[in-house]
Amino acid sequence: MNTFLSLCMVSAIASVLLPSGAMAATPDGEAIFNRSCSVCHSVNPPPKSAPPVIPLANRYHMQFQTKEQGVAAMADFLEKPDAAKALDTRAVSRFGLMPLIPLPDEERKAVSEWFWDQYNPAMGGGRGFGGGQRRLMNQ
Repeated sequence: MNTFLSLCMVSAIASVLLPSGAMAATPDGEAIFNRSCSVCHSVNPPPKSAPPVIPLANRYHMQFQTKEQGVAAMADFLEKPDAAKALDTRAVSRFGLMPLIPLPDEERKAVSEWFWDQYNPAMGGGRGFGGGQRRLMNQ
């Protein structure tokens, strides 16, 4: 019985001290995209007011050898957008630098992972349909 009471007390304390959702599953990257990114980014061309997801995902696949590297670079860019960290300077010239979207670290990582997984080799080299060099990558 003492073990049961101790467990109940620990659970009650944890529920008070931990922020809501802290014990929840990993954030849903697609839901974060829909909530925070889809206002400017479409998934497929044509663009809205920012580059579409699939061509951008292709650019990340061209630039980075692994998902871990690509996700880290994208999450870093999302934390503090900087033209020097942009993979495509022409996109920055065309659309402007992305504004800061304040997201917690775990949400930045989740949306970056979802973004990476949108890679479509049929889209070509990340400049819309068929432009650039194709390179198939393992996820």
